Formats: sequence, structure tokens, C-alpha cells
Amino acid sequence: MNTVLWAFQLILAGMFLMSGSMKLILSRDQLIARMGNWAKGYSPGFLKFIGAAEALGAIGVVVPWRTGIAPILTPVASAGLVAIMVGATAIHVKRGEIPKVMMNVGIMAMAVMVAWGRLS
Repeated sequence: MNTVLWAFQLILAGMFLMSGSMKLILSRDQLIARMGNWAKGYSPGFLKFIGAAEALGAIGVVVPWRTGIAPILTPVASAGLVAIMVGATAIHVKRGEIPKVMMNVGIMAMAVMVAWGRLS
């Protein structure tokens, strides 16, 4: 089980670090060009906030558990990523983007497994 949890943690960290970094670095227009029109309805500040939350979650899902320093932060970070994915899923459901909804649900399931597995 530990190997599966580590695999999920590394996948989540890679995905959210990439996604969060893009939201932090790119302008809103560049983000729309790369990630789709969903960002049109949100302010640049909100997009930066989400990017920061994703990047910090990516770090938090790996570093505390790996270093043994405050390992409780790993399941907390995972729960935070679940919250982000709930919001993302709601956005894509509203837009009728079913393939993106399915992807979000899969990512959310990995984050739930990490949170649950690391609390056990």
C-alpha cells in the first residue's frame, strides 16, 4: 500500500506543480490559450490564488511525509487538493465538459486515497 500511496503522491505533485506553476507564471490570456476558455470567467488574482494553492499542495503532498517533519501536513495537503478538484469538477460540469469531469474525478480519487491512506 505504501508504494501505491507514494506513486499517487508523486503523480499528484507533478500534476499540481505543473498546473499551479502555469497559473502563477502565465498571464490570463496565455492561460486561456493553453488551458481553455474556463479561465475567462475568473480574475487574474483568483487564478494566481488557485495556482499558489495548487503549487503549495503539490509540495505539501510529498515533502512533509518524505522528511518526517510534520507528516500530518501530507494528508491535510491532499484534502486541500480534493477541495480544489471539487471546484474544478463543478466548473466543468457547469460547462458540460464531461471528459474533463472524468479526469477531475480520477485526480480527486487519488487525492482522497492519499489523504485516507496517510491518516491510517
